[in-house]
Amino acid sequence: MQNLRSLGDRVQEAFPDAVLDTIAFRDELTLIIDPEKIIEVARFCRDTEGLEFNLLSDLSFVDYYPEEPRFAVCYHLYSIFFRHRLRLKVMLSGEEPQVATVTPIYPAANWQEREAYDMMGIEFIGHPFLKRILMPKDWEGYPLRKDYPLGYEQVQFTFNFDEVMRQKPQAKREKNT
Repeated sequence: MQNLRSLGDRVQEAFPDAVLDTIAFRDELTLIIDPEKIIEVARFCRDTEGLEFNLLSDLSFVDYYPEEPRFAVCYHLYSIFFRHRLRLKVMLSGEEPQVATVTPIYPAANWQEREAYDMMGIEFIGHPFLKRILMPKDWEGYPLRKDYPLGYEQVQFTFNFDEVMRQKPQAKREKNT
Protein backbone atom coordinates (compact mmCIF):
# COMPACT_ATOMS: atom_id res chain seq x y z
CA MET A 1 0.00 0.00 0.00
CA GLN A 2 1.36 3.38 -0.98
CA ASN A 3 1.86 6.04 1.64
CA LEU A 4 -0.10 9.27 1.43
CA ARG A 5 2.89 11.43 0.58
CA SER A 6 3.72 9.41 -2.54
CA LEU A 7 0.10 9.80 -3.74
CA GLY A 8 0.32 13.55 -3.32
CA ASP A 9 3.72 13.62 -5.01
CA ARG A 10 2.35 11.86 -8.08
CA VAL A 11 -0.39 14.45 -8.47
CA GLN A 12 2.09 17.27 -7.80
CA GLU A 13 4.49 15.96 -10.45
CA ALA A 14 1.72 15.71 -13.04
CA PHE A 15 0.26 19.16 -12.22
CA PRO A 16 2.97 21.33 -10.64
CA ASP A 17 1.04 24.56 -11.28
CA ALA A 18 -2.34 23.15 -10.17
CA VAL A 19 -1.40 21.92 -6.68
CA LEU A 20 -1.18 25.07 -4.59
CA ASP A 21 -0.55 23.38 -1.23
CA THR A 22 -0.32 19.95 0.40
CA ILE A 23 -1.57 19.30 3.92
CA ALA A 24 -0.93 15.99 5.68
CA PHE A 25 -2.61 15.67 9.06
CA ARG A 26 -3.49 12.54 11.05
CA ASP A 27 -3.17 10.13 8.14
CA GLU A 28 -5.25 12.35 5.85
CA LEU A 29 -3.88 14.08 2.77
CA THR A 30 -5.43 17.25 1.38
CA LEU A 31 -4.31 18.85 -1.85
CA ILE A 32 -5.32 22.47 -2.38
CA ILE A 33 -6.05 22.69 -6.11
CA ASP A 34 -6.36 25.67 -8.43
CA PRO A 35 -10.12 25.84 -9.20
CA GLU A 36 -9.36 26.20 -12.92
CA LYS A 37 -7.64 22.78 -12.90
CA ILE A 38 -10.05 20.69 -10.80
CA ILE A 39 -11.40 18.74 -13.80
CA GLU A 40 -7.94 17.70 -15.01
CA VAL A 41 -6.73 16.77 -11.52
CA ALA A 42 -9.90 14.80 -10.67
CA ARG A 43 -9.70 12.89 -13.96
CA PHE A 44 -6.02 12.15 -13.35
CA CYS A 45 -6.80 10.86 -9.85
CA ARG A 46 -9.53 8.59 -11.21
CA ASP A 47 -7.79 7.26 -14.34
CA THR A 48 -4.12 6.94 -13.34
CA GLU A 49 -2.89 3.45 -12.65
CA GLY A 50 -1.82 3.15 -9.04
CA LEU A 51 -4.11 5.96 -7.89
CA GLU A 52 -7.51 4.88 -9.23
CA PHE A 53 -9.67 7.06 -6.98
CA ASN A 54 -12.85 5.65 -8.49
CA LEU A 55 -15.33 6.86 -5.86
CA LEU A 56 -16.35 10.35 -4.81
CA SER A 57 -17.43 9.44 -1.30
CA ASP A 58 -18.44 12.97 -0.34
CA LEU A 59 -18.44 16.57 -1.44
CA SER A 60 -18.48 19.15 1.31
CA PHE A 61 -18.29 22.92 1.45
CA VAL A 62 -17.04 25.51 3.93
CA ASP A 63 -17.73 29.20 4.50
CA TYR A 64 -14.69 31.00 5.94
CA TYR A 65 -16.48 34.35 6.27
CA PRO A 66 -15.10 37.04 6.75
CA GLU A 67 -11.85 35.66 5.28
CA GLU A 68 -11.06 35.71 1.58
CA PRO A 69 -11.12 33.40 -0.31
CA ARG A 70 -14.40 32.85 1.43
CA PHE A 71 -15.56 29.42 0.26
CA ALA A 72 -14.00 26.00 -0.09
CA VAL A 73 -15.31 22.91 -1.87
CA CYS A 74 -13.80 19.62 -0.70
CA TYR A 75 -13.91 16.49 -2.84
CA HIS A 76 -13.37 13.34 -0.74
CA LEU A 77 -12.02 10.64 -3.04
CA TYR A 78 -11.62 6.96 -2.25
CA SER A 79 -9.83 4.16 -4.10
CA ILE A 80 -11.78 0.94 -3.71
CA PHE A 81 -8.88 -1.09 -5.15
CA PHE A 82 -6.14 0.31 -2.91
CA ARG A 83 -8.26 1.47 0.04
CA HIS A 84 -6.72 4.91 0.30
CA ARG A 85 -8.32 8.33 0.56
CA LEU A 86 -7.51 11.75 -0.83
CA ARG A 87 -9.15 15.11 -0.35
CA LEU A 88 -9.02 17.70 -3.14
CA LYS A 89 -9.92 21.20 -2.00
CA VAL A 90 -10.58 24.31 -4.07
CA MET A 91 -10.81 27.80 -2.61
CA LEU A 92 -13.38 30.17 -4.13
CA SER A 93 -13.96 33.90 -4.01
CA GLY A 94 -16.83 35.31 -1.98
CA GLU A 95 -17.86 37.57 -4.86
CA GLU A 96 -18.59 34.89 -7.46
CA PRO A 97 -18.09 31.40 -6.04
CA GLN A 98 -17.82 29.29 -9.18
CA VAL A 99 -16.06 26.08 -10.10
CA ALA A 100 -16.50 23.53 -12.88
CA THR A 101 -18.72 20.55 -12.17
CA VAL A 102 -17.09 17.15 -11.70
CA THR A 103 -20.26 15.21 -12.58
CA PRO A 104 -18.79 13.94 -15.90
CA ILE A 105 -15.98 12.32 -13.89
CA TYR A 106 -17.89 11.40 -10.73
CA PRO A 107 -21.66 11.12 -11.35
CA ALA A 108 -22.20 10.96 -7.57
CA ALA A 109 -21.35 14.67 -7.47
CA ASN A 110 -24.66 15.57 -9.11
CA TRP A 111 -26.87 15.91 -6.05
CA GLN A 112 -24.02 16.92 -3.76
CA GLU A 113 -23.17 19.88 -6.00
CA ARG A 114 -26.84 20.82 -6.05
CA GLU A 115 -26.84 20.83 -2.25
CA ALA A 116 -23.76 23.10 -2.20
CA TYR A 117 -25.52 25.42 -4.64
CA ASP A 118 -28.75 25.44 -2.65
CA MET A 119 -27.24 25.89 0.80
CA MET A 120 -24.17 28.02 0.04
CA GLY A 121 -24.69 29.59 -3.40
CA ILE A 122 -21.67 27.96 -5.02
CA GLU A 123 -22.24 27.71 -8.77
CA PHE A 124 -20.99 24.62 -10.59
CA ILE A 125 -20.32 25.55 -14.22
CA GLY A 126 -21.57 22.93 -16.67
CA HIS A 127 -23.75 21.09 -14.14
CA PRO A 128 -26.53 19.17 -15.96
CA PHE A 129 -29.37 20.40 -13.68
CA LEU A 130 -28.23 23.03 -11.19
CA LYS A 131 -31.48 23.80 -9.36
CA ARG A 132 -32.46 24.01 -5.72
CA ILE A 133 -32.76 20.61 -4.09
CA LEU A 134 -33.66 21.29 -0.44
CA MET A 135 -35.14 24.78 -0.25
CA PRO A 136 -38.32 25.97 -2.03
CA LYS A 137 -37.83 27.46 -5.52
CA ASP A 138 -38.78 30.95 -4.34
CA TRP A 139 -36.40 30.94 -1.34
CA GLU A 140 -34.09 33.95 -1.25
CA GLY A 141 -30.53 33.56 -0.04
CA TYR A 142 -28.39 30.64 1.04
CA PRO A 143 -29.11 29.42 4.57
CA LEU A 144 -25.72 27.89 5.45
CA ARG A 145 -23.73 31.04 4.76
CA LYS A 146 -22.32 32.56 7.93
CA ASP A 147 -23.79 35.97 7.12
CA TYR A 148 -27.31 34.60 6.56
CA PRO A 149 -29.75 36.20 9.02
CA LEU A 150 -30.85 33.87 11.79
CA GLY A 151 -34.50 33.30 12.50
CA TYR A 152 -35.80 33.63 16.02
CA GLU A 153 -38.79 32.26 17.81
CA GLN A 154 -39.52 33.08 21.42
CA VAL A 155 -39.52 30.05 23.72
CA GLN A 156 -42.95 29.32 25.14
CA PHE A 157 -43.39 29.07 28.92
CA THR A 158 -46.46 29.27 31.15
CA PHE A 159 -45.89 32.97 31.92
CA ASN A 160 -45.80 34.01 28.22
CA PHE A 161 -48.11 31.38 26.70
CA ASP A 162 -50.78 33.81 25.45
CA GLU A 163 -48.26 36.23 23.94
CA VAL A 164 -46.43 33.48 22.03
CA MET A 165 -49.70 31.94 20.80
CA ARG A 166 -50.79 35.31 19.38
CA GLN A 167 -47.59 35.48 17.31
CA LYS A 168 -47.90 31.96 15.85
CA PRO A 169 -48.79 31.87 12.15
CA GLN A 170 -51.64 29.44 12.64
CA ALA A 171 -55.23 30.04 11.64
CA LYS A 172 -57.30 31.90 14.21
CA ARG A 173 -59.76 29.55 15.85
CA GLU A 174 -63.31 30.49 16.53
CA LYS A 175 -64.39 30.32 20.15
CA ASN A 176 -67.03 27.68 20.84
CA THR A 177 -69.71 28.95 23.15
